[in-house]
Amino acid sequence: MKRAADITAGSGNIFADLNLPDAETHFLKAQIVSEIYRLSKERKLTQVQAGKRMGISQPEVSRMFKGHFREHSIDRLMEFLTAFDRDVEIVVKPHRKSGRSGRIRFVPQAA
Repeated sequence: MKRAADITAGSGNIFADLNLPDAETHFLKAQIVSEIYRLSKERKLTQVQAGKRMGISQPEVSRMFKGHFREHSIDRLMEFLTAFDRDVEIVVKPHRKSGRSGRIRFVPQAA
């Protein structure tokens, strides 16, 4: 006899679902790194070439693409995006539900 598995819907942020500290910051960084990775692959860049573009070494690129990006601030990661000919805009607007904390979202746009 099989037992039904318990299924819990995620929040959309794996770091928050795992109750990790600074979950929102880690999730934002992961999204930015994912976009840098996508741009590198789209342009068929090696890690050495991507590193030269961003001003970091190939081992640093490798660590970042493997998910080790805590050493990089959000500011620095945004600078990496600009090295890939991307503009970064910060838009501040009222939160949909008054009285609640706002949120930070990353929304990549197609070229």
